[in-house]
Amino acid sequence: MPEGRGYQRLKPLTNLKDILDVATEFERTARDFYKDLVPKVSKNIRYLVEELAEEEQEHFDLFADLAKRDDLGDLVRQEIERPASDRKFSDCVHLPDLGEKPDDQAVLQYALMREHAAMEQYTVLADRTPPGPVHDLFRFLANEETKHKNELEAIYYEIVHSGGV
Repeated sequence: MPEGRGYQRLKPLTNLKDILDVATEFERTARDFYKDLVPKVSKNIRYLVEELAEEEQEHFDLFADLAKRDDLGDLVRQEIERPASDRKFSDCVHLPDLGEKPDDQAVLQYALMREHAAMEQYTVLADRTPPGPVHDLFRFLANEETKHKNELEAIYYEIVHSGGV
């Protein structure tokens, strides 16, 4: 019986190359999503969406630089336990259509969900990878996503509870 994509997602083990491929795509789709949103969102949060696009570009660049390294061959073939958050993280590659004039609250809620999924995924991956450049990258990104999530929560609270939405 052929092993389909669904079967692959159910396997308890995966390799770091597959994880890195999904993470790279996660960051690319986030960057493109936020770039496309910039002209559509209200002026209240436009600066924030621009910052999110820039941050996702930086994360994408980190993965792209890692992929160019030729000293990681054995490491990226290493199998690790698939994180429980893997499906939620992978599902974030599929983007919602927020329309031509998305409301601030919907944009912030979506951004919070993405940052939370990334924070969970990168934290688990950092815990499951051996010391070295991949571990360091996942730890760095887990910290970055945690900061982003905390900042978004503060902005969300300020906008929603000040009557801005």
